[in-house]
Amino acid sequence: MSIAAINEQLLRAVGVGVAVVRASDLGFVFHNQPFAEWFGTPGPDAALTDAIEELQPQDLGPLCDEGLRYSAELKIKRKRRTLVFAINISQASHLDEALLVVECQNITRIRELESMIDSYSAMVERNTRELEREKERVERLLLNLMPRSVYEEFKTFGVVTPQLYPKVSVVMLDFVNFTDFASRTDPTVTLGELNDIFTAFDRIVEQYGCERIKTIGDAYLAVAGMPDPTPDHATAVAHCATRFLRYLDRRNQSHQHKWQARIGLGTGSAVGSVVGIQKYVYDVFGPAVNLASRLQVFANPMKIVAPDEMKESLSEEFRVTDIGPEDIKGIGEVHLVNVGDELRAPQPSSRF
Repeated sequence: MSIAAINEQLLRAVGVGVAVVRASDLGFVFHNQPFAEWFGTPGPDAALTDAIEELQPQDLGPLCDEGLRYSAELKIKRKRRTLVFAINISQASHLDEALLVVECQNITRIRELESMIDSYSAMVERNTRELEREKERVERLLLNLMPRSVYEEFKTFGVVTPQLYPKVSVVMLDFVNFTDFASRTDPTVTLGELNDIFTAFDRIVEQYGCERIKTIGDAYLAVAGMPDPTPDHATAVAHCATRFLRYLDRRNQSHQHKWQARIGLGTGSAVGSVVGIQKYVYDVFGPAVNLASRLQVFANPMKIVAPDEMKESLSEEFRVTDIGPEDIKGIGEVHLVNVGDELRAPQPSSRF
């Protein structure tokens, strides 16, 4: 077998479509089997541009005139499927006759895989963004349920160790005649009123470095001195309490329903932890919370009542007047004071 016959046999065997055409009229000199399968068997008088209709004669002008290599990617419709071919044409010669060598490779599957990879990449990016948004939403939700330091501990270890805070102060507010108002008012209106007021309270609490722990119906409870200790926890809750009442006063001047509230302050120790397994709630309990809860009952509408032990801490910044001893359920006799207006402008702080 001659070298030429071996070369021809090899060209017929490779998976690349190969054809050799004359440069003068683009007539076929040779084509292998893959070329015929993709573009049909060319007839005796067929030209290259007849077999590959997407290939225009003017595209080959620079190749024939200047000897440049022609490369293109052509999409060819075959029945219901579009095939993509990478075509390279280079110049050659044999016995002084100018020839063109055409190499074709079916890259349809490669392009389909690239398209699938792009699609999957876009889907992964979209899902990643959705997961990030969901993560941020969950984080905001949990930060509404617990202080940030507690959230960080919960996120890191999956649990929150109960902590005893020996020196904290608590403010507890309860609305006067709320049950009567709720029973005769559309629930949507009631919820809207509470949401409006508690949102304002949250801003006040944050302004003075306190932490709103929870709302129980119409009751609002916030603490100072936990989870991070602060020496002015008593004045912090007192400032919150006076600002609560000032906000309600101003709000009552422009709204139909006139809200009245009683406020109790407590000081002492408290325990903070996440309660529950499936429904996480950060809660505080202990003597300071019990005291604030009990004392708000002894306050007149739009007044603040605190234990006498807070008097020294509050007297420099608030108008404090004695109420006298009262027998507190579960606690015993406690000397109470009424906390009035601020004597000087406070310095808001933010410790959380």
